[in-house]
Amino acid sequence: MEAAPKVAADVSIKLRALAHELSNSLEAVMQASYLLGQTNVDEPSHQWIQLLDQASREAARINREIREVLRSNS
Repeated sequence: MEAAPKVAADVSIKLRALAHELSNSLEAVMQASYLLGQTNVDEPSHQWIQLLDQASREAARINREIREVLRSNS
């Protein structure tokens, strides 16, 4: 596998800032999801809460991966 080209410094700085902002937004979604999960709701609502939780965790994982790529290619 070929090594990825280095990311330009100005692009890396902007992408890191965006990833940081995304992390902050995802944290709020994940906290809200957790709190919703602590409530007593009917089964269909519970399934939506689980979907929200899984999607927010996946988005956070993707964001961490983007940040790792930026670290290794900057």
